[in-house]
Amino acid sequence: MQEIKPRVSVYYAQNAVVVTIADEKILEDEDIKALEDSIMPLIDGPVNLVIDFTNVRFLSSAVLGLLIRISKKTNEHKGKLKLCGIGPRIFEIFKITRLNEIFDIYDDPKKAMLSLK
Repeated sequence: MQEIKPRVSVYYAQNAVVVTIADEKILEDEDIKALEDSIMPLIDGPVNLVIDFTNVRFLSSAVLGLLIRISKKTNEHKGKLKLCGIGPRIFEIFKITRLNEIFDIYDDPKKAMLSLK
């Protein structure tokens, strides 16, 4: 049986749903689709969503498109999206594409959750 990727863990904090991506690489279309299928159902109302990229070292540009779709859906449901744990290499991609100006990015989940208060 083929392993389903990317693996994520989800936990419900006091004021947010925290999604931690377990995989180091999110490059293949099926990985991105699996990530979308894991996150989108969590946005079924006004939810504060924190996505933790601490484990991620490589991602494709299609992941950036997914993050934009997640942000749009979160905003439509009157929720908030925070990103955290983005390493320097990936953060450079965010800067080049100016997505660092669109997304709220924090060092770790704790800081991201504190920003929601």
